[in-house]
Amino acid sequence: MARKQIYIKQLSEGQSLEDVFVILEARLAQSKNGPFWDLKLQDRTGQIDAKIWHPQSSEHAELSSGQVVLVRGQVRSFREKPQLTVSRLEILPAEEEASEWPELIPSSIIPPEDLLEELEAICRRELSLPAWKKLCRKVLRDEQIKARLLAAPAAKSIHHAYRGGLLEHTLQVARICLAMSDLYDDLDRDILLVAAVLHDLGKAWELEAGVAREYTDQGQLLGHIVIGLQVLEPFLSAVKELPEELILHLKHLVVSHHGEYLFGSPKRPKTREALLLHFADNLDAKMNTAGRALNELEEQGGQWTSMVYSLERRLYRADSSSLHVKGPETEGRDAVQQCLLPLKE
Repeated sequence: MARKQIYIKQLSEGQSLEDVFVILEARLAQSKNGPFWDLKLQDRTGQIDAKIWHPQSSEHAELSSGQVVLVRGQVRSFREKPQLTVSRLEILPAEEEASEWPELIPSSIIPPEDLLEELEAICRRELSLPAWKKLCRKVLRDEQIKARLLAAPAAKSIHHAYRGGLLEHTLQVARICLAMSDLYDDLDRDILLVAAVLHDLGKAWELEAGVAREYTDQGQLLGHIVIGLQVLEPFLSAVKELPEELILHLKHLVVSHHGEYLFGSPKRPKTREALLLHFADNLDAKMNTAGRALNELEEQGGQWTSMVYSLERRLYRADSSSLHVKGPETEGRDAVQQCLLPLKE
């Protein structure tokens, strides 16, 4: 059986390799020298473009997303990005699916099981209305929902696009909402937390949890906001202690969390809690996107990222103030400060 030995983030120009990857995308294209395969390969650390040029390309009548492959080739540079020129590709047996290779599937740094446990703990600790506690407990402990949440990404490609990404994003939005609710008077802190926990629940059905994170039929036809309300409806009906006006407000928070019609929101936020949830959701998505881009820059060197299209800008890596603080009170702290947040793979 083939074994994973080197990861995409460890590759450098001129390096030869023979290793296992999963095909994320495969497209048969045409060049002046003949047909070639344009591939995107993946392991848990990232993705790399790959080419099988003619005549080797003719050895493969069909290649598709999700196939686990043993690749021999050399790393080159194309437009300042690494690219793998493949000299030989072997499709591994069908029983060796990508799901059996944790080395090939990007995942959150913290195990998804731990993220879900922390989300439940926050609900137990922070919610004051027993009916809200009951609702969150029933939803998060439902076996079908739990299985989907543990595997679900939060997006196809832009932010938190990895196994456990949906839980990571949900937990962070909940933390932001709790922190912000301490700054503003007269907010319904309970309903804000419940909405943060449940606002993206439909994404567990909108996107496949597989290699390519493709949209499901439900996802394309309905979208995660509508799906989320459908999933929540029987749970809301089962918690008889919840007043109708609270249920209505919760539904509005879920429906309006994308903020604007342009961004797929059926309604715009019309309460202070809805406004806060929208900005918390947007903030965490953007911070994750920026963090991943800057983490890649950390490995490549330099001060500026390449264009981050979802943010419509390049990002600058600024020096930290802690690097310039010297004195008895900071001695021995620099090393600790540098490793509090591990880089995301």
